[in-house]
Amino acid sequence: MKTMLLRAPGGLDNLHLVDQADPGQPGPGEIRVRVHATSLNFHDYLVAKTPGRAAGELVPMADAGGVVEAVGEGVTQFQAGDHVVSCFFPDWQEGGPTAGDFKRVPGDGLDGYARECVLTPATWFTKAPSGYTHAEAATLTTAGLTAWRALVVDGNLKAGDVVLALGTGGVSIFALQYAKAMGATVVVTSSSDEKLERAKALGADHVVNYRSTPEWGKAIRKWADGGVDHVIEVGGPRTLGQSIQACRVGAHIALIGVLTGAAGDVPTAVLMARQVKLQGLIVGSRRHQQDLVRAIDAMQTKPVIDRTFALDELADAFRYQESGQHFGKICVAW
Repeated sequence: MKTMLLRAPGGLDNLHLVDQADPGQPGPGEIRVRVHATSLNFHDYLVAKTPGRAAGELVPMADAGGVVEAVGEGVTQFQAGDHVVSCFFPDWQEGGPTAGDFKRVPGDGLDGYARECVLTPATWFTKAPSGYTHAEAATLTTAGLTAWRALVVDGNLKAGDVVLALGTGGVSIFALQYAKAMGATVVVTSSSDEKLERAKALGADHVVNYRSTPEWGKAIRKWADGGVDHVIEVGGPRTLGQSIQACRVGAHIALIGVLTGAAGDVPTAVLMARQVKLQGLIVGSRRHQQDLVRAIDAMQTKPVIDRTFALDELADAFRYQESGQHFGKICVAW
């Protein structure tokens, strides 16, 4: 089978397409999945780009959409022909968070899904939404589930709430779609007027160019008549202060990214005065993903895929991601 390997010391030039032995047939409790697609996330980019992140050889990519080819003894939740999507934390089945690192995440601590076929425990996958292509399903593992957990699981989103989504990457666009489908009002920020127009076409109620409006937090709080209820915070230290300024009393900020750095100043007085709940999160559990799939079947939302590459073009896909030109998700399909 064809497999993309990231070889030490890492970097995009050390991604190589190779032939590997077929994994064979599933044992008890296992499924054999023919993988057809993955999607790019900032986490995957860091794994591929950071020198020394890969020790020896690693199969990258955490996301996978594919079809079950065979099931092992004792597997009752899947059958051959089922379309499935991988879980980011395969050991986190339900309940509260169980991991604070990536040691058991495919494509990081474990071999991932940039390959044609895998054998895994059946619990490492869920069914895909009805009618989704494999590429569409693959967008859910990391980005889709992060947006769902941020808004619904942790944020208790309800109709009439106001959501602020920073940027137009995968998580933020999913947040826009899910929030609108559930009756919320959404404001989106970007430095690109063209991307803001595309966000409006997807249903954004208000958009703000943060370059032409440096004090965008205060501007959004004024527009939202007292502030927003939820923030999808992807920037980290250089945007968190503005996000807090945009909040109404008792709002919820989901810190899901640190694109502007790993540490920085936090306006603690405003955070305290507004009684804002600031919560860091990394994706979600298998139960969360099953709930998301059921919700998608009801909401009938479809991911926004900017561009799709072939498996042997994975390095080019990462370079396109690096350019920041994309709107929504970048996929690789084969």
